[in-house]
Amino acid sequence: MNDDFHLYLDSADLTELKACLPHPVVHGVTTNPTLLQRAGVGRAYVPDLLKRCIDLGARQVQAQVYSSEVDGMLDDAAFLLPQFDRGQLVIKIPATRQGLDAGARLIAQGVPVTWTAVYAPEQAHFAAQLGAAYAAPYLGRLEDAGVDGLALIAQMQSLVARRPASGTRLLVASIRSRAAYLSLLGLGVGAITIPPRLFAELLDHPATLAAEAGFLADARALR
Repeated sequence: MNDDFHLYLDSADLTELKACLPHPVVHGVTTNPTLLQRAGVGRAYVPDLLKRCIDLGARQVQAQVYSSEVDGMLDDAAFLLPQFDRGQLVIKIPATRQGLDAGARLIAQGVPVTWTAVYAPEQAHFAAQLGAAYAAPYLGRLEDAGVDGLALIAQMQSLVARRPASGTRLLVASIRSRAAYLSLLGLGVGAITIPPRLFAELLDHPATLAAEAGFLADARALR
Protein backbone atom coordinates (compact mmCIF):
# COMPACT_ATOMS: atom_id res chain seq x y z
CA MET A 1 0.00 0.00 0.00
CA ASN A 2 1.33 3.45 -0.91
CA ASP A 3 2.07 5.33 2.31
CA ASP A 4 2.99 8.69 0.77
CA PHE A 5 -0.29 10.35 1.78
CA HIS A 6 -2.11 10.10 5.10
CA LEU A 7 -5.84 10.76 5.41
CA TYR A 8 -7.11 11.28 8.93
CA LEU A 9 -10.59 11.65 10.37
CA ASP A 10 -10.92 14.63 12.70
CA SER A 11 -13.38 13.61 15.40
CA ALA A 12 -13.81 12.32 18.95
CA ASP A 13 -17.37 11.09 18.27
CA LEU A 14 -17.25 7.29 18.12
CA THR A 15 -20.60 7.07 16.35
CA GLU A 16 -19.31 9.33 13.56
CA LEU A 17 -16.08 7.39 13.35
CA LYS A 18 -17.83 4.01 13.15
CA ALA A 19 -19.67 5.27 10.06
CA CYS A 20 -16.30 5.65 8.31
CA LEU A 21 -14.07 2.96 9.82
CA PRO A 22 -12.62 0.58 8.99
CA HIS A 23 -11.57 1.70 5.52
CA PRO A 24 -8.21 1.29 3.77
CA VAL A 25 -7.99 4.91 2.61
CA VAL A 26 -8.00 6.13 6.25
CA HIS A 27 -4.64 6.29 7.99
CA GLY A 28 -5.87 7.41 11.38
CA VAL A 29 -7.89 9.65 13.69
CA THR A 30 -7.01 13.08 15.07
CA THR A 31 -8.50 14.56 18.22
CA ASN A 32 -8.03 17.71 20.26
CA PRO A 33 -9.54 19.08 23.49
CA THR A 34 -12.24 20.99 21.59
CA LEU A 35 -13.39 17.85 19.76
CA LEU A 36 -13.29 15.86 23.00
CA GLN A 37 -15.41 18.43 24.79
CA ARG A 38 -17.87 18.52 21.89
CA ALA A 39 -18.20 14.74 22.02
CA GLY A 40 -18.48 14.64 25.82
CA VAL A 41 -15.26 12.63 26.25
CA GLY A 42 -13.41 13.32 29.51
CA ARG A 43 -9.63 13.09 29.92
CA ALA A 44 -9.79 9.73 31.65
CA TYR A 45 -11.62 8.19 28.70
CA VAL A 46 -9.31 9.46 25.94
CA PRO A 47 -7.10 6.34 25.88
CA ASP A 48 -10.16 4.10 25.62
CA LEU A 49 -11.56 6.17 22.75
CA LEU A 50 -8.28 6.04 20.85
CA LYS A 51 -7.90 2.29 21.44
CA ARG A 52 -11.38 1.80 19.99
CA CYS A 53 -10.26 3.74 16.93
CA ILE A 54 -7.28 1.41 16.55
CA ASP A 55 -9.60 -1.58 16.92
CA LEU A 56 -11.65 -0.06 14.08
CA GLY A 57 -8.61 -0.02 11.81
CA ALA A 58 -6.86 3.31 12.48
CA ARG A 59 -3.10 2.87 12.06
CA GLN A 60 -2.29 5.98 14.09
CA VAL A 61 -4.23 8.14 16.52
CA GLN A 62 -3.42 11.62 17.77
CA ALA A 63 -4.03 13.17 21.18
CA GLN A 64 -3.11 16.65 22.36
CA VAL A 65 -1.38 17.73 25.54
CA TYR A 66 -3.30 19.88 28.02
CA SER A 67 -0.50 21.90 29.60
CA SER A 68 1.15 25.08 28.32
CA GLU A 69 4.47 24.38 30.09
CA VAL A 70 7.21 22.01 28.98
CA ASP A 71 7.14 19.79 32.07
CA GLY A 72 3.37 19.55 31.97
CA MET A 73 3.36 18.66 28.28
CA LEU A 74 5.89 15.92 28.91
CA ASP A 75 3.81 14.62 31.83
CA ASP A 76 0.70 14.53 29.63
CA ALA A 77 2.60 12.56 26.99
CA ALA A 78 4.08 10.21 29.62
CA PHE A 79 0.56 9.35 30.82
CA LEU A 80 -0.69 8.46 27.34
CA LEU A 81 2.24 6.80 25.60
CA PRO A 82 2.61 3.61 27.69
CA GLN A 83 -0.99 2.67 26.84
CA PHE A 84 -0.20 2.24 23.13
CA ASP A 85 2.22 0.30 20.99
CA ARG A 86 5.24 2.25 19.81
CA GLY A 87 4.31 4.56 16.96
CA GLN A 88 0.54 4.15 17.32
CA LEU A 89 0.05 7.40 19.24
CA VAL A 90 1.12 10.78 17.88
CA ILE A 91 1.41 13.49 20.52
CA LYS A 92 -0.06 16.82 19.41
CA ILE A 93 1.50 19.97 20.84
CA PRO A 94 0.72 23.61 19.96
CA ALA A 95 3.62 25.21 18.07
CA THR A 96 4.50 27.63 20.86
CA ARG A 97 8.02 28.30 22.14
CA GLN A 98 7.42 25.85 24.98
CA GLY A 99 5.69 23.41 22.63
CA LEU A 100 8.65 23.29 20.26
CA ASP A 101 10.91 22.55 23.23
CA ALA A 102 8.71 19.76 24.61
CA GLY A 103 8.12 18.25 21.18
CA ALA A 104 11.83 18.16 20.38
CA ARG A 105 12.47 16.24 23.59
CA LEU A 106 9.81 13.69 22.69
CA ILE A 107 11.15 13.31 19.15
CA ALA A 108 14.60 12.61 20.61
CA GLN A 109 12.98 9.68 22.45
CA GLY A 110 11.47 8.34 19.23
CA VAL A 111 7.95 9.65 19.85
CA PRO A 112 6.02 10.91 16.78
CA VAL A 113 4.91 14.51 17.29
CA THR A 114 2.45 16.80 15.54
CA TRP A 115 2.96 20.50 16.09
CA THR A 116 -0.50 21.95 15.78
CA ALA A 117 -2.00 25.44 15.44
CA VAL A 118 0.63 26.25 12.80
CA TYR A 119 -0.18 29.69 11.40
CA ALA A 120 3.15 30.87 9.98
CA PRO A 121 5.68 29.45 7.50
CA GLU A 122 8.51 29.54 10.00
CA GLN A 123 6.54 27.24 12.31
CA ALA A 124 6.33 24.63 9.55
CA HIS A 125 10.05 25.13 8.92
CA PHE A 126 10.88 24.56 12.59
CA ALA A 127 8.71 21.43 12.63
CA ALA A 128 10.66 19.96 9.72
CA GLN A 129 13.97 21.11 11.16
CA LEU A 130 13.22 19.28 14.41
CA GLY A 131 11.91 16.11 12.75
CA ALA A 132 8.20 16.28 13.48
CA ALA A 133 5.90 13.65 12.04
CA TYR A 134 3.42 16.41 11.15
CA ALA A 135 2.90 20.17 11.20
CA ALA A 136 -0.77 21.10 11.26
CA PRO A 137 -2.04 24.38 9.77
CA TYR A 138 -5.76 25.20 9.79
CA LEU A 139 -7.05 26.08 6.34
CA GLY A 140 -10.53 27.19 7.31
CA ARG A 141 -9.38 29.26 10.27
CA LEU A 142 -6.75 30.97 8.15
CA GLU A 143 -9.39 31.93 5.62
CA ASP A 144 -11.73 33.11 8.40
CA ALA A 145 -8.96 35.49 9.45
CA GLY A 146 -8.81 36.95 5.94
CA VAL A 147 -5.62 35.12 4.96
CA ASP A 148 -5.15 33.39 1.60
CA GLY A 149 -4.94 30.01 3.28
CA LEU A 150 -3.99 27.99 0.22
CA ALA A 151 -1.17 30.37 -0.68
CA LEU A 152 0.20 30.26 2.86
CA ILE A 153 -0.04 26.47 3.01
CA ALA A 154 1.71 26.26 -0.37
CA GLN A 155 4.57 28.26 1.14
CA MET A 156 4.67 25.94 4.15
CA GLN A 157 4.67 22.90 1.87
CA SER A 158 7.62 24.32 -0.07
CA LEU A 159 9.61 24.75 3.14
CA VAL A 160 8.79 21.24 4.38
CA ALA A 161 9.63 19.72 1.00
CA ARG A 162 13.13 21.18 1.23
CA ARG A 163 13.83 18.82 4.14
CA PRO A 164 12.67 15.44 2.81
CA ALA A 165 14.97 13.57 5.17
CA SER A 166 12.94 14.86 8.12
CA GLY A 167 9.87 12.89 7.01
CA THR A 168 7.66 15.78 8.13
CA ARG A 169 4.25 16.06 6.51
CA LEU A 170 1.87 18.99 6.56
CA LEU A 171 -1.31 17.71 8.19
CA VAL A 172 -3.87 20.28 7.04
CA ALA A 173 -6.93 20.62 9.27
CA SER A 174 -10.10 22.72 9.29
CA ILE A 175 -11.24 21.37 5.92
CA ARG A 176 -14.80 22.34 5.05
CA SER A 177 -15.39 21.23 1.47
CA ARG A 178 -14.43 18.79 -1.25
CA ALA A 179 -13.05 21.71 -3.26
CA ALA A 180 -10.68 22.60 -0.42
CA TYR A 181 -9.55 18.98 -0.15
CA LEU A 182 -8.80 18.77 -3.87
CA SER A 183 -6.93 22.07 -3.80
CA LEU A 184 -4.71 20.75 -1.01
CA LEU A 185 -4.00 17.57 -2.97
CA GLY A 186 -2.92 19.83 -5.81
CA LEU A 187 -0.37 21.47 -3.51
CA GLY A 188 1.12 18.09 -2.69
CA VAL A 189 0.53 18.16 1.06
CA GLY A 190 1.40 14.92 2.81
CA ALA A 191 -1.65 14.58 5.05
CA ILE A 192 -5.14 15.97 5.52
CA THR A 193 -7.59 15.50 8.37
CA ILE A 194 -11.29 15.84 7.58
CA PRO A 195 -14.53 15.78 9.53
CA PRO A 196 -16.41 12.49 9.08
CA ARG A 197 -19.26 14.28 7.28
CA LEU A 198 -16.88 15.04 4.42
CA PHE A 199 -15.77 11.41 4.14
CA ALA A 200 -19.02 10.32 2.49
CA GLU A 201 -18.88 13.23 0.04
CA LEU A 202 -15.39 12.20 -1.05
CA LEU A 203 -16.08 8.46 -1.33
CA ASP A 204 -19.71 8.23 -2.43
CA HIS A 205 -19.86 10.03 -5.77
CA PRO A 206 -23.51 10.14 -7.00
CA ALA A 207 -22.56 9.38 -10.60
CA THR A 208 -20.54 6.33 -9.54
CA LEU A 209 -23.38 5.07 -7.37
CA ALA A 210 -25.83 5.57 -10.24
CA ALA A 211 -23.54 3.70 -12.62
CA GLU A 212 -23.21 0.86 -10.13
CA ALA A 213 -26.98 0.64 -9.82
CA GLY A 214 -27.26 0.37 -13.60
CA PHE A 215 -24.59 -2.32 -13.79
CA LEU A 216 -26.30 -4.31 -11.03
CA ALA A 217 -29.66 -4.04 -12.77
CA ASP A 218 -28.13 -5.27 -16.01
CA ALA A 219 -26.31 -8.05 -14.16
CA ARG A 220 -29.61 -9.31 -12.76
CA ALA A 221 -31.05 -9.33 -16.29
CA LEU A 222 -28.22 -11.45 -17.68
CA ARG A 223 -29.00 -15.06 -18.51
